[in-house]
Amino acid sequence: MFNKKSAGNEPRDVIKVVIVDDIPDTRENIKKLLAFEEQEFRVVGTAGTGTEAVRVVQETQPDVVIMDINMPDMDGIQATSQISKVVPTAAVIIMSVQQDSDYFRKAMLAGARNYLIKPVDPDELYGTIRAVYKQHEIIRRQQAAIQSVPTDMRVASSPETDAYALRAGHIVVVYSPQGGVGCTTIATNIATGLMKKGIRVLLVDANLQFGDVGVFLKLQSQSNIYDLVDKIDDLDIEFFDSVVSSHESGLKVLLGPPRLELGLEVEQTPNAVGRILEKIAQNYDFVVVDTACHLNEAQLALFDMAAKVVLVATPTLASIKNTRFMLDLFDKLNYTPAKITFVLNRVEDDRQRGPRATIETETF
Repeated sequence: MFNKKSAGNEPRDVIKVVIVDDIPDTRENIKKLLAFEEQEFRVVGTAGTGTEAVRVVQETQPDVVIMDINMPDMDGIQATSQISKVVPTAAVIIMSVQQDSDYFRKAMLAGARNYLIKPVDPDELYGTIRAVYKQHEIIRRQQAAIQSVPTDMRVASSPETDAYALRAGHIVVVYSPQGGVGCTTIATNIATGLMKKGIRVLLVDANLQFGDVGVFLKLQSQSNIYDLVDKIDDLDIEFFDSVVSSHESGLKVLLGPPRLELGLEVEQTPNAVGRILEKIAQNYDFVVVDTACHLNEAQLALFDMAAKVVLVATPTLASIKNTRFMLDLFDKLNYTPAKITFVLNRVEDDRQRGPRATIETETF
């Protein structure tokens, strides 16, 4: 069941890369690292400033841009924002010595697909490039479809004015292998925390049997994910928007089935949630998915799609044991460390430091 990814056994497309860093030695070192995997990666350009990066990306049309965050004249965040607008087919990976979560959040809001910490481990670099290239496939297909439409038939739009304009589509999956650890609370908080002016956020209740997102947000609706199942193959955003609920904050919410038997019926449809997200994710800046604790092929498909997996545990031996199993699984699936965020929920204060310290020392 879990041997989903083979390491290098499948032929891959050559991924075109642009490297952006104000330090020439850093650019050259990354270029050399990618040269070791020349059958997979080809460096088509380099740049030393943000302004130069935008120009080079427009000229070379790469698949992936490796972008330093601190540069003269225009930093990596600003350059990423511009590149995401003028060359949406280029997936940006931000690279920085900064480990502050605020930098990561700003990078994702600007349109970056992932975030690497310097110095970069070669295997992590290769894995991240492959992952963002795969995640960005839907953008490349949509842009190809747009370009196939005659120019005089295209309608101009912008993310600020058009709800259906192309957006980043970052998927954040919140998961725990054990129930009752606070996944729904964390998923709801992440989604509401991402809400900003001009940012479209969708919260999906993918706990199909016992979802509580509607209860947490005090939402009641006759429409829910069950209404989408029969229309997955032909799903369009207009119909999808007629099904989602709107929270008073502006957050869009796709509620889970209201009855157990409906949830079981949704689960009989192969990878229902994943297929729905493939259709609609690019109409949102962020899609936050609250999930059930049981593990199956549909759940693994959501992990694969995610830009970030938030793995939740509580400071108990049983929870930490199960979390270790998941971390081992993610390693076998070749997920990069940057893809996984570990959250230890319900931690006591320092007076309870003894048991917590034992868990941390003996488990990690």
